[in-house]
Amino acid sequence: MEESYSSAMWGCILGVLQCHILFPTAFFLRVLLVFYGVYQDKTMLVKYTDIDYIVFTDAARFITEGFSPYERATYRYTPLLAWLLTPNIYLTELYGKFLFVTCDVIAAYFMYKMLRLQGLDASRACWYCCLWLLNPLPITVSSRGNAEAVLVVLVLTTLYCLYKGWLVMAAVLYGLSVHMKLYPITYALPIVLSLQNEKSHDDIKPMVLKSLLQPFCRLLNWRVITFGTVAAATFIALGFVFYQRYGWDFLEHTYLYHLTRRDIRHNFSPYFYMLYLSAESDWSFVLGLAVFIPQLVLLVSVSLAYYKDLAFCWFLHTVVFVSFNKVCTSQYFLWYLCLLPLIMPSLVFSWKQGLSLLSMWFAGQALWLSPAYFLEFEGINTFIIIWMAGLLFLVINCSILMQMISHYQKVKPPQKEKPD
Repeated sequence: MEESYSSAMWGCILGVLQCHILFPTAFFLRVLLVFYGVYQDKTMLVKYTDIDYIVFTDAARFITEGFSPYERATYRYTPLLAWLLTPNIYLTELYGKFLFVTCDVIAAYFMYKMLRLQGLDASRACWYCCLWLLNPLPITVSSRGNAEAVLVVLVLTTLYCLYKGWLVMAAVLYGLSVHMKLYPITYALPIVLSLQNEKSHDDIKPMVLKSLLQPFCRLLNWRVITFGTVAAATFIALGFVFYQRYGWDFLEHTYLYHLTRRDIRHNFSPYFYMLYLSAESDWSFVLGLAVFIPQLVLLVSVSLAYYKDLAFCWFLHTVVFVSFNKVCTSQYFLWYLCLLPLIMPSLVFSWKQGLSLLSMWFAGQALWLSPAYFLEFEGINTFIIIWMAGLLFLVINCSILMQMISHYQKVKPPQKEKPD
């Protein structure tokens, strides 16, 4: 008994030490790349800084001058992001990058906290966090100045608050998440289903009436109503404030543009070539809306099947949403990669199987990137090849998803957090 207790204590201490080394190292690596980006931007033809970061900074500059951020062409985001980045103008243009890399590490901290809630010891939880902290994709994206890390933090803190049962705080964060970007609205159904009342309403008679009303009685309980009311109030309040200030431009560029967007530039989406060919067609708008149907069917199915494990359900939701979206770029992969460390403990994979699936995923991207390079930098018409590579990447993603579902083992519900 004493040996077991001593072993557990040493494991805990080693886990804490690993985290105390891992998190600062990951942050330092990101900061190093931020400064390297300054060097590359000044000395090389191909810039390190993401073009979106320049757009963010220009929008923030317009705000400091008393104008609308939408004066900056191609700014398609909430004004809140431009307001957050006004220190880019007042302090240093690197401020936003430091904010994003900090959010990257904060996101990993909440991953760690939720893994501990699943019952993992400090050492194992820390190792799973490496899937994010040492992953080259989030490291590069945040250090180049992409704002996805802010949304990742909001999504993970929402999930953490739901795990802890802090409904009001979770609802506020969820409303803020949807305000920042629309895709987290897809999590609404699994959240509502997870908050439903499992109690059977035996007092409802006759039986026919009971069978009709019981699903509604289970869903319309105080937890669902509280969460829905607070989340909607947060979203509406933010929307009202910015609509009052920026008018129709706010609604058009923050929300409506993304619903009706038909990006005909090459991207990972299986629909991009169809939308490219039909860009001038009378059916273009209808086709742009029709592509949401497969997403909707799959998202509802996943919600009904896996809502009891929110992390796994959100992961499946996000992979489905990104893979079947009419626009799909590399930065969208972060939306589901941030949930991957949380679901790894529930997947029964050998290391060989895991590496095989990971190799497939990277190979799919490489096959797409090769013809995309020749199109973008060499001017060679490779649209058909890019589209076929995009279809192959969709098949690879679906295959990986099927493997993950078949190897899924339901984890225990979140427990009381263990002290480190």
